[in-house]
Amino acid sequence: MTFTDFEAEARARGFDTVLERPWPPHAVVDTHTHPFAVHALVVAGEMWLTAGGHTRHLRPGDRFDLERDEPHAERYGAEGATYWAARRSG
Repeated sequence: MTFTDFEAEARARGFDTVLERPWPPHAVVDTHTHPFAVHALVVAGEMWLTAGGHTRHLRPGDRFDLERDEPHAERYGAEGATYWAARRSG
């Protein structure tokens, strides 16, 4: 899948912003929320996403979804990670 394909799919599903999110090696983002829903596809590296009391180890090809205002934390691997994120603010 290309970024253009991901963007078209996300916009068809009602997401209004689509962007690439690169993260540096070993970055840690403590528990936080966003004022938008997220649908994302990991395209490089690896990350651990903790939400709802569960931690998922995500690698290229894995997708994840977060509801608006859903508490979550992120941790990135030794090579960092990049994912494509679609956001729905409504």
